[in-house]
Amino acid sequence: MNIQLAPTGLNPFDDPLDRILAEIALSVQLPPSLHDKAKSRYEAVRRHLEATTAFFDQIEHFYPQGSMAIDATISTRGTDDEYDLDIVSQLGGRFRGMAPLEILSELETALADYPVQRVLRQTRCVTLFYADKMHLDVTPSLRVYATLDRESLITHAKGPRRSDDDRLVDMNAYGFAQWYANRTPLELRMAEEFHRRWLDHAGLAARADADVDDVPDQCDFIVKNTATLALQLLKRFRNIRYASYAGRIPPSVMLSYYAGLAAQPNMSLSAMLVRLASWIIRDIEQASLYGRLLHVANPVCATDVFTDRWPDSIAQQDEFAEHLHELVRSLEAMRKGEMFPNTMMDTLRDNFGDRVVTRAADQIATEVGGGIQQSRQLYTRRGGVLLPTAAAVAASTVNPAVSAARPHTFFGRKI
Repeated sequence: MNIQLAPTGLNPFDDPLDRILAEIALSVQLPPSLHDKAKSRYEAVRRHLEATTAFFDQIEHFYPQGSMAIDATISTRGTDDEYDLDIVSQLGGRFRGMAPLEILSELETALADYPVQRVLRQTRCVTLFYADKMHLDVTPSLRVYATLDRESLITHAKGPRRSDDDRLVDMNAYGFAQWYANRTPLELRMAEEFHRRWLDHAGLAARADADVDDVPDQCDFIVKNTATLALQLLKRFRNIRYASYAGRIPPSVMLSYYAGLAAQPNMSLSAMLVRLASWIIRDIEQASLYGRLLHVANPVCATDVFTDRWPDSIAQQDEFAEHLHELVRSLEAMRKGEMFPNTMMDTLRDNFGDRVVTRAADQIATEVGGGIQQSRQLYTRRGGVLLPTAAAVAASTVNPAVSAARPHTFFGRKI
């Protein structure tokens, strides 16, 4: 009799490369303090809206979408400590005869006196800016009946006046989140260890020990599988590559779609990140070969197009593919042990940002009592510390024949 066992996942902290990648991911995670606030805040926003005349008895559903819905929230582009969270407010019959700009304006008015630093009406949502750098986007929607659960139309209107471009856009964020969850099952071992580390980083080690067995049920935001962890790293990589870019960038929901497609339980984190990036490269290159823009749609709602506002051109999508090629090349070199540790750390900083990589390296150094942040140590595949390598790096710089005569293996032999 064949017995199907649930995937346990690999502990990313068991492997030296995966360990620092996991620490980088931890450095850009929504911290426990804000995780606890996020849920209470969006519930408070709902209560506030329902207490207004315009929205009383008109909110049918109020639910997270995007990264918040699939446990993949990371810091906002260009920051290390700001977080965007997305909520859908499905509205009732009163709003069905209104124009998109009118709906957005009603929402803005209802939230105008909400106790935050700033309230901003945007093209498809109203954003609340909190003092602790959390941003909450509230997107109004109208249910499309006789379709899959919560398929909706969302508003699109730049304002401040009506224009011919104003429209309602098809969307099923709820269905996509269900699809993603089905494609990325819980990997218990990986989730338990990541949960423990997540709380430990916040100085909640005792709570980590007490709650670890409850990860699947009690933690709304904790990463539950390697595919989602790789997705967070890829989003961070994109944020760094496009930090100073003024236009639109590859959308997070598109990257999430590919993470769902590429998900394969029990892979190492570095291998999963390479697999995810390679999957996107393949589709971009296929589209460009035939002179087409990349087209990615919601797998449960074909008219919900994830690439409707990016890319604008074949050159733009090819640029992203080249960035991904660079990421894959660097990860493959690290996995094969072809980089000296100082080069590896510089490359990681280039890929994921100086502050978060330094923070991750400092965390590892604190745990093992070493100095990887200064490229002084190597790690075995079981996490042991090898001898300092700075002298070897210096020797190879002075005398290239040293490295040629003795191939470098970053991780050493497995022991």
